[in-house]
Amino acid sequence: MTADLFEGVLDAGPARQEIAEGAILLRGFAGAFEHDLIPALRAVVEQAPFRHMHTPGGRQMSVAMTNCGNFGWVTDRTGYRYDAVDPETGRAWPAMPAVFLLLAQQAATRAGFAGFAPDACLINLYEPGSRMSLHQDRDERDFDQPIVSVSLGLPAVFLFGGLKRSDKPRRFRLQHGDVVVWGGPSRLFFHGVAPLTEGEHDSLGRQRINLTFRKAR
Repeated sequence: MTADLFEGVLDAGPARQEIAEGAILLRGFAGAFEHDLIPALRAVVEQAPFRHMHTPGGRQMSVAMTNCGNFGWVTDRTGYRYDAVDPETGRAWPAMPAVFLLLAQQAATRAGFAGFAPDACLINLYEPGSRMSLHQDRDERDFDQPIVSVSLGLPAVFLFGGLKRSDKPRRFRLQHGDVVVWGGPSRLFFHGVAPLTEGEHDSLGRQRINLTFRKAR
């Protein structure tokens, strides 16, 4: 990663850090769940392998992904949407593991969003060079529900902007186990991930896994 990309990056801070109104960074929060979290993740991926989806414009996403829960987020030439069926297998997405749900609910409560009941978990796989451009999460029906995002594996630079795409995003270096929760005034803030740099994580190797919990319906 070039020096200019690291410029302004906010690294380790308080265990609970407010990064915007309604947006909370919980440093290392997922660590207490790791013993059960990683095996559960691998079981989900075995049932619904990672794949590179295409945007409605036909561009292949650099990030591979899969889903678990009652609904999965998918994209193809017909648009962005949530679907109860995996289009590659024709079967329902794997059930959301109990440890996933517990982590998401406890993180949301810690961030001030008690009662969160996600029905979808997007699982993104980043390899060195892959990135996520600035975007809003707008495909859910209820914007009163927060987003809970869990980082596993290699560190990444999380970009968190504002309500306009042109708002300059702040940069936060997320480590294995960090969780970001945003809702309320920040629910529709633009966010993304800078290109992932090379590295090797003890448990997950040369990759970063992001679990994103949402209430889709």
